[in-house]
Amino acid sequence: MHVLTIGAAGMLGRKLTQRLVQIGEIAGTPVKEMTLVDVIAPDMPEGFAGQVRLLAADLSAPGTAAELIQGRPDIIFHFAAIVSGEAEADFEKGYRINLDATRDLFEAIRHAHAADGYFPRVVFASSIAVMGAPLPYPIPDDFHATPLTSYGTQKAITELLLADYTRRGFFDGIGIRLPTICIRPGKPNKAASGFFSSILREPLVGQEAVLPVPDSVRHWHTSPRSAVGFMIHAASMDLSKVGPRRNLSMPGVSATVGDQIEALRRVAGQDAVKLIRREPDPAITRMCEGWAPGFEAKRARELGFVSEDSFDDIIRAHVEDELGGTP
Repeated sequence: MHVLTIGAAGMLGRKLTQRLVQIGEIAGTPVKEMTLVDVIAPDMPEGFAGQVRLLAADLSAPGTAAELIQGRPDIIFHFAAIVSGEAEADFEKGYRINLDATRDLFEAIRHAHAADGYFPRVVFASSIAVMGAPLPYPIPDDFHATPLTSYGTQKAITELLLADYTRRGFFDGIGIRLPTICIRPGKPNKAASGFFSSILREPLVGQEAVLPVPDSVRHWHTSPRSAVGFMIHAASMDLSKVGPRRNLSMPGVSATVGDQIEALRRVAGQDAVKLIRREPDPAITRMCEGWAPGFEAKRARELGFVSEDSFDDIIRAHVEDELGGTP
């Protein structure tokens, strides 16, 4: 099996690659070849005995998409995107990267399908940002997309394209609406939701973190570990069971910022909580008012997608995966 991961240098792309090296297969078929691509060259995966191709490429550049599928990968994981805050700040870049580049990929696959019957599995990393206020709680699976940001709009349009290209038989696609990933390891990115991770990640290693919103803000979360599990399960499962509605809201944990802080207190103690410094930011608070508080995710659960049951579990997953098991 040949796996292509677009956005492989990002956090989830790296973790997906590591996990595929560990398990060595998808749906019982050995992974023997990987093509890893991002705007900066991804690192060589350690411990992988198969063939690896590392590429630094911009998916939005003319001809890049066609080049990436020349080797006819069986499964395409598509993570590449600029995050919410940057997409809002730079309108043209957001649409070029988050929408136009993906359309180029879908078109390249369509032309390859016409030429030689190429028919890959496409697993697209979408986002709960396709939803925007006013929202019920929990949000049912049949709730319509109501994006209130450019990023959410770009993801929602791509979801429609994925469903239509799948319906037309050009590829076998599934869109995974990822909850906000928490706790994201490494340095903060430009995502407007980054504080959800920073108020936990930094205090866990003895550093101060800024909280710009009230404790009452509620949002939908999952761990990087579960997010990677979603993608691999989507690549492995029988998609005929999904039906024509190919975009799924994933399970997760609905928690307020106050819930997060209490979970941090239980896992790491009061000294960690004391490192959170409150600096209200009205602009970020207003943005949060339009974000999804939580989903039923009934369809995804019935199809075998699983996440953590509590925010304590999300913090413990970070401690185990990133801190050697000790906060």
